[in-house]
Amino acid sequence: MRPLDRVAGASLLKEHGVEKIFKLDPSQRALSGCEQRLYLVRPQMTTMKYIANHVLCEREKHERRSYKILFVPKKMHVCEMILETEGVLGYVSLDCFPLDLIPLDVDLLSMELPEFLRTFYMDGDQGSLHSVAQSLVNLQSLYGVIPNVYAIGKGSRMVNELVKTMLSSMTEPSLPRNEIDSMVLIDRDVDFVTPLCSQLTYEGLLDETFGIHSGFIEFDRAVTGKDQPVKLLLTSHDELYNEVRDRHFSNVFGFLSSKAKEVQTGYDKRHDLKSVGDMKTYVANELKGLKQKHKHLVYHIGACEIIMNKKTKGDFEDYLRTEHCLLEGSDIRENINYIEECINRQMNALSILRLLCLLSQTQGGLLPKDYKSLRAQFLHSHGFEHLLNFFNLKKLGLLCEQEVGPSGGMPLGKMASSMGKRSVFQAVSKKLNLIPRMEDINLKSPVDMSYVFSGAFTPLSCKLVEQVLTREGFAGLEETTRSLPGGTFASVRNPSGKGKGSPMPATKSSASRVVLVYFLGGCTFSEIAALRFLGRQKGYRFLVATTSLINGKTMLESLLEL
Repeated sequence: MRPLDRVAGASLLKEHGVEKIFKLDPSQRALSGCEQRLYLVRPQMTTMKYIANHVLCEREKHERRSYKILFVPKKMHVCEMILETEGVLGYVSLDCFPLDLIPLDVDLLSMELPEFLRTFYMDGDQGSLHSVAQSLVNLQSLYGVIPNVYAIGKGSRMVNELVKTMLSSMTEPSLPRNEIDSMVLIDRDVDFVTPLCSQLTYEGLLDETFGIHSGFIEFDRAVTGKDQPVKLLLTSHDELYNEVRDRHFSNVFGFLSSKAKEVQTGYDKRHDLKSVGDMKTYVANELKGLKQKHKHLVYHIGACEIIMNKKTKGDFEDYLRTEHCLLEGSDIRENINYIEECINRQMNALSILRLLCLLSQTQGGLLPKDYKSLRAQFLHSHGFEHLLNFFNLKKLGLLCEQEVGPSGGMPLGKMASSMGKRSVFQAVSKKLNLIPRMEDINLKSPVDMSYVFSGAFTPLSCKLVEQVLTREGFAGLEETTRSLPGGTFASVRNPSGKGKGSPMPATKSSASRVVLVYFLGGCTFSEIAALRFLGRQKGYRFLVATTSLINGKTMLESLLEL
């Protein structure tokens, strides 16, 4: 319902004849309602079982209704098979609702498919790639064929091939003139490190603390002081939020305080009004805006207090320090001891798994003895049911042992000993300077994308985007891209002709500055903030598209059997 709310809310549906809206609940055997029933569902096998139970239960009671199932974003043959096996296929009609890219903001599009990460990267199901390709075809049918395309990763290259095949059936004159100059497709498995890191921008912390779903956030009594929760739409149209969203959290509270003083100054103007006309102008032009800004300030200051309490209580600083040490590849044995301490103190299971995955990703896997020891301690502390979760994480390559072959070589992601050779991540990090060597990081007026992680780390995905756009391809990046999974692809039809590393020429058209970055498997708000910062620095206008918005917690939740 959340993605649908961005397209058609409940009020619009009721205007068009929808009497009641129910959430599909497996415990419900029958529902009240009219003679027509429409199921709007993802094409999942368990969901088909629930629907079949509804239909069969109502048929047994001799209730006669017409049933229609709308699959989002497309119909799957396996769903028809289950309905047929359950004996209800003859009672239902099937169709699909191709909901693809939903505009969540002026520069952010999402398919809201959080299951993509698991189905494609872990289960090897390539069915969702067609939906991603179709979303790009629809986008290019509106804004023209994108002339310069760069793909990083297996899924990205497959999507690009699908898009080319689909576009070849469309006649060139029917397509509008291109308004987007370049597109970078990037797989999530190219950079698992970034989502595993704790986000430190305001928007990222809101997502980690409260959860942002399809652009909406819900604040409870602790933030608003009201009994009923408040649902807020977060977009750049909210002037206050637009100014604060991408800031490092350390200077958010001071900024909000200054805005609060501005609002108070605005309210104090009423004491200087001399006439009824002045009062009328003040009420008509300023008071409504001040009240709206005041209300939003209350919410954001309340949210900041909740975040501050979580940061100051517990072991947040130690946790963050451990993350930064893992990124740098230093003090590995001390970091393992800290993780063991967290396990034995029974800290949050997802937070511990997040650290374990970060350790594995940055060190090219764990030494077999460390892996077995940490896994055994975790299972003893949090329960044997997590054994399947370790299997899932190992299958995906997020948390695994080092595999030393007879020649001493190792596959990608498992190249290094935590005490010996560098991992692939450490090698790529050094080559691309992902760990800035700066003594003083100015988080208030940043000069580098690494500010999103307090200057400790520049998101690998964003650094790759910067390098690819600067070089107009992968020339000079061969040594780095060989280390990345899935390979790369580049098709440059409209080169700018600029020299290596030179800024975008001011004489170029506005289209030449527009770059679409499409993340397959999800992207974080930290990456979006980093790309916005890069755009301001280099003169690009970035449009970010993704299969879903994720953070470390939601990414792991989608992979685990909770």
